[in-house]
Amino acid sequence: MKGKKIVLGITGSIAAYKAAVLTRALIKKGAEVQIVITPAGKEFITPITLSALTGKPVISEFFAQRDGTWHSHVDLGLWADAMLIAPATASTIGKMAHGIADNMLVTTYLSMKAPVFIAPAMDLDMFAHPSTRHNLDILRSYGNHIIEPASGELASHLVGKGRMEEPEKIVEVLETFFARAEDLKGKHILITAGPTYEKIDPVRFIGNYSSGKMGYALAEACARRGADVTLISGPVALQVQHPAIRRIDVESAEQMYQAAIRIYPQANAGILCAAVADFTPETVASNKIKREGEDLIVRLKPTQDIAAALGKIKRPDQRLVGFALETYDEQIHAQEKRKRKNFDFIVLNSLNDAGAGFRCDTNKITILDESGITPYPLKDKHEVASDIIDKLSAIL
Repeated sequence: MKGKKIVLGITGSIAAYKAAVLTRALIKKGAEVQIVITPAGKEFITPITLSALTGKPVISEFFAQRDGTWHSHVDLGLWADAMLIAPATASTIGKMAHGIADNMLVTTYLSMKAPVFIAPAMDLDMFAHPSTRHNLDILRSYGNHIIEPASGELASHLVGKGRMEEPEKIVEVLETFFARAEDLKGKHILITAGPTYEKIDPVRFIGNYSSGKMGYALAEACARRGADVTLISGPVALQVQHPAIRRIDVESAEQMYQAAIRIYPQANAGILCAAVADFTPETVASNKIKREGEDLIVRLKPTQDIAAALGKIKRPDQRLVGFALETYDEQIHAQEKRKRKNFDFIVLNSLNDAGAGFRCDTNKITILDESGITPYPLKDKHEVASDIIDKLSAIL
């Protein structure tokens, strides 16, 4: 972390006393720290103490009290290599999630060009409240990093949750991030995400419950680590955040196949996360089918197998990652699929695991490759994405 510029945001939590230890630890690692504190934060720790540690005036208001100098949140956003908000109260988390810029800290956050790390600190009931969980999910979806003890456990098992992570652990998270921040620089990653819709007539289709959340989390994770990402997306309600992601919208399995087969030869790796339909109607009615009689027979034909097609054209210098969603004999079927499709490794999901599968914000995966099987605990999908990209980065 030597030479890294860190904006440390401090809010009005009893855990603010840890900010002094955190500041000292960051400076010891060679970082340059600029502290921005909320008015409530000053009730728990004095700016004089913090200024003595950093050698810089602590910023709290939009204008300096002594001479009226304007503190530029825009300049801070451009200066920093990272912003760390520790402790982050439920109030500040809510303001950040919804863009309520009524203090210098939130205004700086909204201007920040660098990655943002958030260490929540509040009592257990506040942390477990649906409003807080929803706001944290919003912040995750924006690409922010949430640092919390026992991260990845089920929300119902909240032992230690809500308590601010210890300063040394927070510093470790930042060190790990900077160490791998550009490990995919210069790489082109193709990712498929979401469902496909196979038309029956102009108003009906055959589809599935995929939300696209896992694929989009993977795209954001790759982009944050320096990759150029092409995201081929089925119909979902999600938006990409990172400017290094090029999104191609498709609807049907055939459209996704054509896009993937065109782009993969120029990519270093492909991650096939989309839930692609295996079958599509043989014919599509040009008009809405009217209800006439009791039965409607729709004949289906197989779609193009995107995974198999890319596996066949994969070069020795390319990598290919697949996904498997199974309901029984999961690992046996996943390993068979990995070999059959020529995947370097496969990510197994099971519908038998609570909190995993379609429409969930969490996922529980097992990664299978030639060397063996690696299970992971239930985690937020953004954390799962990091685990998968760690695995991919190691073999690229």
